[in-house]
This record gives sequence, C-alpha cells and structure tokens, in this order.
Amino acid sequence: MQYQGVLKKMETEMGDPIQYYLLFEGDFLNVNQVLNKEIKIQFIGYQCLNCGADRPIYRQGFCQSCFFDIPSAGDWIMRPELSTAHLGQEDRDLEYEKKVQLQPHIVYLANSSTIKVGVTRKSQVPTRWIDQGAHEAIEIVEVPNRYLAGITEVALKDHVADKTNWRKMLTNDVVDENLVEIRNNLKQYLPDEALEYYIENNKETHLEFPVLQYPTKVKSLNLVKTPNYQGALKGIKGQYLIFEDNTVFNIRSNEGTVIALEIS
Repeated sequence: MQYQGVLKKMETEMGDPIQYYLLFEGDFLNVNQVLNKEIKIQFIGYQCLNCGADRPIYRQGFCQSCFFDIPSAGDWIMRPELSTAHLGQEDRDLEYEKKVQLQPHIVYLANSSTIKVGVTRKSQVPTRWIDQGAHEAIEIVEVPNRYLAGITEVALKDHVADKTNWRKMLTNDVVDENLVEIRNNLKQYLPDEALEYYIENNKETHLEFPVLQYPTKVKSLNLVKTPNYQGALKGIKGQYLIFEDNTVFNIRSNEGTVIALEIS
C-alpha cells in the first residue's frame, strides 16, 4: 500500500482501543490496521495548511507569514485567557473569533504523564484527551466562552501542572490517579466567575490506546534530518506513531509536511 500527501493530525474515533486515521486527498488509512507492519516514510516537501505554499513550516502546520496573519493562529489559541470576543474586541478577525471563542468550553484534568489542567471546546471532548495521550480524564467546569475557561486554567496552574511530559507519556510511565478527588480539591481555587459552572457529579473517562509495545528509550524522528525512515509500527498514542526500534514520530508537530508512505 502506498500513500502520498500532506500530513494533518490523525482523526480519531473513540473505541476500545481508540481508532486512528490518516487522511490524504482522496484517500485514508486506518492506522490501527497496519500495526506490526513495516512502514517507510519519505520526506518530500512542505505544504502550508493555509496558503498551500511549499515553504518551511513555522508552527501548527503554517508557514511563517500565515502563522502571524491568520485568525486560527492567534495568541488566544494557546493562551485562552487572552480571548476578547466576549467583549466585542477583535484580535485578527472578530467574526472568526466569535465563532470559536463564544461557545461552550471545558476545563479538565487529564492524566497522560502526570495530572495536568487543560482547556478545550466542548465539541472537542474526548478528541483533545486522545491527542494528548491521556489514559484518564475528567471535566472540572463547563463555561460559555473561551475567556472564562482561560482564567480558570490560569487559576489552577498554581496547583496542578499544565504541560505533558511526552517522553514519560510514550514510555507509559504513568499511574492511575483519583481524578474525582483531585477535581474536588481544586474547587476551592476556581475564580468566582467560574464557580457556578463547576461540574459536581461526573466520572472519569478512561481511554485505551492501540499499543503493542512501548518504547524503553524514546528517539524522536526528524524527517528533515532523516528524510527516509523505515520501521515496524508497534503502537499509536496521542498523535505519535511508535516503532519497534524506539523511534517515535509526532504527526501533529509535522503537520504541513508532504510525505510518501509505503506499507509492506
């Protein structure tokens, strides 16, 4: 089987285990079905996910000029507390910002390498947890806009981590935690504006990833430095492909890269 096209983050479907799909123009691959098979990955070039130009990718699948121009790469994406659409104030494109920011958002706890707090649109649950490689997660609050979610996350960062240790996540060096208890302990630190949106009676969501063998020591594949790679696929977790030789390939951080993929 051969595929060629620009990488975008894998689409996922909740299941036991989670199902992963790589989408190419006019074609797709259920990645779960090629576990234990040899995969060849060849770097061909770049294709900005916004303008389509063959320029080096800067961040989030965009070339540098697009990243600093388009509304979907505004600072409020990574820092929700900077959202201003609820005030009618534009960052780059107010109509776009209203569409994204003025909808229900979830502040959650996820356990991927350690307990972390995060923010996502309600429509992105559980996709966001899957992308982070969390094996368990729970909602803390459901608020009506991104700004409220952002200030809630900022308030909780003083008491729980807000980053994932991706190496620890990929080696599966994690332990189960009582997320209900941790969530309840964090309630006292919620900002007053978010307190009425606290979720009292929900349960943890557990996620099962399709991994046959975890790496013992992670080696990250950089396609620019290593434009041709071949290995046996042993697992998928978060947005990473895990290979038998301990190599891991982050699909999300390589969005906008054009590749050829061969499966034997």
